[in-house]
Amino acid sequence: MVPNVPPRDRRGMRTGFTTGACSAAAAKAATRYLVTGTAPEQIEVTLPNGRPATFALHRCERVGSHAVCSVIKDAGDDPDCTHGAELTADVELTTEPGIELRGGEGVARVTKPGLGLTVGGAAINPIPRRNITEMVAEELRDADFPGAVVTISVPGGEEMAKKTLNARLGLLGGISILGTTGIVRPYSTAAFKASVIQAIDVAISQGCNELVLTTGGRSETYAMDLRSDLPEAAFIQMGDFVGVAVKHCARRHLPKVVLVGMMGKLSKMANGKMQTHAAGSEVNMELLAELVGELGAPADLQERVRKSNTARHVLELCKSEGYGEITSLVCRRAVEHCQNYAGGNLAIQAYLMDFDGDLLGQWPAAETQETQA
Repeated sequence: MVPNVPPRDRRGMRTGFTTGACSAAAAKAATRYLVTGTAPEQIEVTLPNGRPATFALHRCERVGSHAVCSVIKDAGDDPDCTHGAELTADVELTTEPGIELRGGEGVARVTKPGLGLTVGGAAINPIPRRNITEMVAEELRDADFPGAVVTISVPGGEEMAKKTLNARLGLLGGISILGTTGIVRPYSTAAFKASVIQAIDVAISQGCNELVLTTGGRSETYAMDLRSDLPEAAFIQMGDFVGVAVKHCARRHLPKVVLVGMMGKLSKMANGKMQTHAAGSEVNMELLAELVGELGAPADLQERVRKSNTARHVLELCKSEGYGEITSLVCRRAVEHCQNYAGGNLAIQAYLMDFDGDLLGQWPAAETQETQA
């Protein structure tokens, strides 16, 4: 049997396997080696989604009473920092029933609450944890030893983690073992959405009652300067997932959030777009022309705005003609749409920054907030 090649999705792109699926395969192979005395060259597993998969083994050896096997992660066409990582399982059989799962080198330790994981434990998420345990248990059914100690490690995992937001979430010393289905979808939105929700939960668990939702790394840097009164955990990079972020904040009964972004992204929010990725959401120039019209701009400027190439171009035009207040109107519309989408009693404020980190507009205005306080 030839090891499974991850299938292609409907766009013709290769899917891949998660760190959790690779870990389960390595653990099952090491257990089989100990039970049968024969080193497998490949191992078949059942993924969390119920589908079978077969993995080639990169390493399979005995070290005293232990067996150590590993699988090289193939992330398919997903730009994943763990692509090519070696997921390793060290297994030792025990006379005590039950399977104990540990995290070794390169697997993060949990240092903050709010992740659904035990603080102080290994960052092996619940579904991969169950999958690893089930695959090992399959091999132990007819074994003389009813239990096992399984240690998952990722050589180089600590270095890989520097390319993630793990440290912000309190996951230190390596990567997390993840995967709800076992399959990595190319350019997966599910993983990013999950990380946004996770970051919000961590911040709330640390006592943050005001969060700053930013559209990216640059806007987050500017936001941290703007709101230096807040702890680092309060800053969440929501990316394009505006709706996911504000709705989850409302669901968790957070009293207030602050949106921070630049003209392009906030213009999309002002148009009611709760997913602002360029592929599915264009800036509505008609809306921006309407907003500058509210400021009393002449018809010719409105027409020039309507025919502009980008939101940034609109901003340049309006500033040069003395209608820079359009930024606050964009913030107002963005706040209104986000509040409607979130529902509940979530108070929302928006700041619009330029590319140099200067504050160009906000809603509600500072004096309005002081009056309401």
